[in-house]
Amino acid sequence: MTKYLLGHLKELEAEAIHIFREVAAEMRHPCLLFSGGKDSVVMSELARKAFQPSRIPFPFMHVDTGLNFPEVIDFRDRWIARLEVQLIVASVPDAISEGFVREEPNGSRNRIQTPVLLRAAEEHGIDALFGGARRDEEKARAKERVFSFRDDFGQWDPKNQRPELWRLYNGRVHPGESIRVFPLSNWTELDTWSYIAREELPLPSLYYAAERDVVERDSMLYAVNDFVPVRDGEQVLRKSVRYRTMGDANLTAAVRSEADTNDRILAEIAATRLTERGATRGDDRVSEAAMEDRKKEGYF
Repeated sequence: MTKYLLGHLKELEAEAIHIFREVAAEMRHPCLLFSGGKDSVVMSELARKAFQPSRIPFPFMHVDTGLNFPEVIDFRDRWIARLEVQLIVASVPDAISEGFVREEPNGSRNRIQTPVLLRAAEEHGIDALFGGARRDEEKARAKERVFSFRDDFGQWDPKNQRPELWRLYNGRVHPGESIRVFPLSNWTELDTWSYIAREELPLPSLYYAAERDVVERDSMLYAVNDFVPVRDGEQVLRKSVRYRTMGDANLTAAVRSEADTNDRILAEIAATRLTERGATRGDDRVSEAAMEDRKKEGYF
């Protein structure tokens, strides 16, 4: 008898496409969070496949901290134009100038992203937000279901999770409540890069190794740019580095690497034992529970 078995990537792809279609069927006003990073690019490609030949039937949203790498913003705009989708930009700098949020003294805008995101979701009537989080990234994200229920304050309670037996998802929400949806929950960083290579998806150039000017701070390498000026006593080093994840330019570090192609990146990731957030995100070093604390406040 002929066996209809899917390969590993095909199975992950089919699961994610099913999730996108399920949300579109159950929820009234979904939206996809898009930063221009690798996971959001993969999500957007899966969403395109889920509804082709029609256009993606929901808008994208970028919570813009004003501290993004310019290469990522340029890529974001080109990719959005290619997909022909509506982009909602929730601007943190605008919220600061309005007095809606107040900048923290440590330079991080992670916490103040949350009220900006929640306000934009309320203004646009969004009841489901697709996020690109994966369970392998960070221990708080490993606790979350694919459909992550949020109360009417946008908050997440890790002890109040809905069962998802047999991949059955409960999208029932009352007015004011919402869900966050993670189609890539069961993916790993290696899966993501394998899919990027298979589908030949474009990415910002920062994901690929190149000679860049960096400074070393707290055992991490930060590229010298408008958000990371050289401090007194620091030495500018010329290193071959790349980025494993995209966050704010002032808090996201690069890693030493010679991987300048998808195949070389795949080989590099297969040998590493440290997650991309653990290796490169200074904002996650605030405390052991930094991510979980932010998620309880409404962070995506």
